[in-house]
Amino acid sequence: MNQNWNAEKYSSGFSFVYQYGQDVLNLIEIENVKDVIDLGCGTGTLTKALAEKNFNVIGLDASEEMLEKARKNYPEIKFIQADATNFKIENKVDVVFSNAVLHWIEKSKQPSMMKCVYEALNDGGQFVFEMGGRGNNKLIHTLLAKIFAKYNYEYVMPFYFPSIGEYSTMLEDVGFTVRYAILFDRMTPLKGDDGLYDWLKMFIKNPFKNVPDTDKEKILREAVEVLREKLFFDGIWHSDYLRLRVRAVKE
Repeated sequence: MNQNWNAEKYSSGFSFVYQYGQDVLNLIEIENVKDVIDLGCGTGTLTKALAEKNFNVIGLDASEEMLEKARKNYPEIKFIQADATNFKIENKVDVVFSNAVLHWIEKSKQPSMMKCVYEALNDGGQFVFEMGGRGNNKLIHTLLAKIFAKYNYEYVMPFYFPSIGEYSTMLEDVGFTVRYAILFDRMTPLKGDDGLYDWLKMFIKNPFKNVPDTDKEKILREAVEVLREKLFFDGIWHSDYLRLRVRAVKE
């Protein structure tokens, strides 16, 4: 899925994305690991964290806006613009790492992405990632679909959130062995008094492409008010995340 990003706002207002990603790094079995790709590296924060583990790391992302900030912040790291579903690298690596990216790829293109990753890995290489899983942001997407219908628009789900079984099968079909997989709830606090509104504007863009700005604002504000009962507590807005975390191996 293609989406234009405000890299500066993403870094300042949604730092939880890469902060939670720090924990995913611990899934990498580091013995004999030298070369790593950060797939969907964004602004490069986790790419830098990988480099600090003394890995030779390359950041790969489709967004030039994100890469521009990454290169500015971490000029010592190599960053490449490429599509996750259609990329090749010159030298194979030991790990392909990805955080909060794969759910942006539509289901039909997931096997292409997995094949690219598989081909990029050395034998014994690891594919370590976290993405949205089955039921991720269910409260938000269910409500948006209802409000869209109320305004006579169709809400097209902009993400792919698979179950453990569904995604493990896809990985196995490509040739991976799934060594670890967990699906878990993570109610995630959002920053600021307008935390949910800002989150919706940052991440739910494509469904609004054919919605006039006046109706878009009404839909966003109505969604925020309805969701306040369940997603605003302890004085903080939250997003109802449910995450899929996996380590798969090329054997």
